Amino acid sequence: MIFDIIKRRRSVFPAQYNDKPISKENIEKVLEAANFAPTHKKTEPWRFKVLQGETKEKLGLFLSLKYMETDPKPKQFKVEKLIQNPKKAAVVIAICMQRDPLESLPEWEEVAATAMAVQNMWLCCTEMGIGSYWSSPGLIKYMDDFFELNSGEVCLGFFYMGYYDEEIPVVSKGPWQEKVTWM
Repeated sequence: MIFDIIKRRRSVFPAQYNDKPISKENIEKVLEAANFAPTHKKTEPWRFKVLQGETKEKLGLFLSLKYMETDPKPKQFKVEKLIQNPKKAAVVIAICMQRDPLESLPEWEEVAATAMAVQNMWLCCTEMGIGSYWSSPGLIKYMDDFFELNSGEVCLGFFYMGYYDEEIPVVSKGPWQEKVTWM
């Protein structure tokens, strides 16, 4: 049942991934799930760039160099993490949002629709036993230096994917009742 999948969804980080590859068919299934997200005025603003192989390594190198270039006091452990995380993932998907050229709706609605697409991806990964994680480092504002973005397109982060071996712990959430006001 979908409720069980929602409750099992977790951030599974690149350090937890094993070396098992993800088939192209499974990647396509995850992307197809994204495409069924709700979207106001049918703008379908989500755009994805699938990075595999050497492109993942180039991403890690780009991010680490950009970090060292832009941070006045770069930390070596962060440089190393930026290099290693894309390498550890079986696939990295750049999450992008294409703004409606007519701006027929508020930008936040397009960001929200893109986030809904990512949630669909995450739930699909959970069902398939694939670990995933949405990372949105400040460095995403430089991604137009790494790959071509269309006019009005922005990068909102990276969706790391990989199989994992360890048991993912249950996470406790505060009671939903404390977050709801009945009127």
